[in-house]
Amino acid sequence: MENSFARVKNYNVSIKELNNKVIFLRKLKRGGSEHSFGIHVARMAGMPKSVVGRANEILKELEQSHQKQTLTKPVAGLADQREGLQLSFFQLDDPVLKQIRDEIIDLDIDNLTPMEALNKLNEIKKHLK
Repeated sequence: MENSFARVKNYNVSIKELNNKVIFLRKLKRGGSEHSFGIHVARMAGMPKSVVGRANEILKELEQSHQKQTLTKPVAGLADQREGLQLSFFQLDDPVLKQIRDEIIDLDIDNLTPMEALNKLNEIKKHLK
């Protein structure tokens, strides 16, 4: 896009790779990135190991051959073998979580000052204790 539009500039977050792990350095630098770090971010976010592992398998297959139309291992049975379940915050029946959900839904975040946001976060934290 940078080559197509005069006012568009491409930046990426600097990273350091160490022992097959990615460390995001929180520094923007000019230009694109050589790799996609979505799988690393998913691992850091706590996605189940089976999902991250399968994502790595798919990435390796795609890197080996861009001409394949199908994957060698189908994804249909993957959910049956997962080791965990990701819960939705908004589907839990806990009354405290319902109260927190309602407070968040009722927030007008567009008109919230930073101090009001911190105070609201502190209130929510107190509900959880």
